[in-house]
Amino acid sequence: MYKHMIQFLDRPDLYQKTEAAFWDDEHISGEMLKAHLAPDFEGASRKLEFIQRSAAWIGEIMPPAKYPRILDVGCGPGLYTERFAKMGYGTTGMDLSRRSVQYARDSAASQGLDITYYCQNYLAMELEETFDAAVMIYCDYGVLPDHERRTLLRNLYNHLRPGGKVLLDVFSMESYRRFEELQTWETCPKGGFWKKEGYIALTGKYRCTDHVTLEQVTVIGERETKAYCLWNTYFTKEMLVREAGEAGFGVCGVLGDVAGSPCREDGPTIAILIEKQAG
Repeated sequence: MYKHMIQFLDRPDLYQKTEAAFWDDEHISGEMLKAHLAPDFEGASRKLEFIQRSAAWIGEIMPPAKYPRILDVGCGPGLYTERFAKMGYGTTGMDLSRRSVQYARDSAASQGLDITYYCQNYLAMELEETFDAAVMIYCDYGVLPDHERRTLLRNLYNHLRPGGKVLLDVFSMESYRRFEELQTWETCPKGGFWKKEGYIALTGKYRCTDHVTLEQVTVIGERETKAYCLWNTYFTKEMLVREAGEAGFGVCGVLGDVAGSPCREDGPTIAILIEKQAG
């Protein structure tokens, strides 16, 4: 038993991927969808009030009359894409979760919204169309290791028209400073987020480098044990600007969040607006 368990509890190599694809697990993806859709819960998505304010601000800085086609990368169940479509954008969403994409398609159809959705890994994005604007919201950029961030930025660059812009956000170094290392356990005899059946969850939160953290969740069920690795990379303004520049983008602005708040040293997030320069 000890040797069996220790393989799940050992700290993995930096950015080691979870073998279990939890975003497509039948039970977990359903729980994630509930979290996305809860208007007052800030977990899988931000709270509804913020989303509404953010979408309105995006419409101001990248108005659909000037930026008619927009791509939402990591769109989830369509909380932003539906707002973009109602604002007059030609809207496309992309996400890896089949359940979220199916929900988004059904929701759009029920409202008569013309939104294109792809269930696809954005690291392998090869669409036969280009866009005037793209967004990647709620710090998804920081879950990727360095080489995959470069791949993502290259893919976005290749799918933008000259003058096209990208808005994305990350967790700041202030969030890293607030991150608390700990080890906890939880019993869920009637099931919960990670499994429909009863389980025990062992959670470890660790600082792995001076700007990367890991939340490692080991789920022990009656018949199997699975470990999930949730990585986060934290940024300074300089780090974020450098990565954008190395990908060929020009920087239009650095903000505190994707609703247009000013960037503050003690703010939990940083947002950046970048542009594929013409010529």
